[in-house]
Order: sequence, then C-alpha cells, then structure tokens
Amino acid sequence: MKLVNIGFGNMVSSSRIITVVSPDSAPIKRLVQEAKERGMLIDASYGRRTRAVIIMDSDHVILSAILPVSIASRVNGKDAPETQDEIQL
Repeated sequence: MKLVNIGFGNMVSSSRIITVVSPDSAPIKRLVQEAKERGMLIDASYGRRTRAVIIMDSDHVILSAILPVSIASRVNGKDAPETQDEIQL
C-alpha cells in the first residue's frame, strides 16, 4: 500500500484513488455538496482554497489545497510543486 501526501501531512492510499479533479466545474461542485450531505466529505484543505477534489473508491470525496497535477505526480512517484505560484511557465 502506497500512501500519497495530499497536503499538510495528510495521506491517502494511492490504490484507493479513482480520480483527482479540479473543483471549478458545476458537476464537481454538485458532487462535493452531495458528499457533504451524505457525510462522506473529508476536508483536508485546512481552510485554504480547494484546488483538488479526490474521489475515492469508498465514495468518500476529499478536498485538498494541493493542485491536481501535483497529486498525480506524487501518485506516480515524482515530486511536483504544491501551489500554482511554484509552477514556472
């Protein structure tokens, strides 16, 4: 079992992740709201702006302040920047 850091010392099992998406679209916002109503939402953003929504195979939805590309890189074993400011264009 490989654990992936999703920010602020929080870890999730990489084998249980279905997808990592941006929170900006209306369908994802609805999915987050529905998870909150069902008690399946985990907010791991520590009050920061949510930059990634992680959907798990257990129907849990996790909010993270780390960019989706960074989480994906960590799942693949590469080190990636945590914030938009750290990405050099």
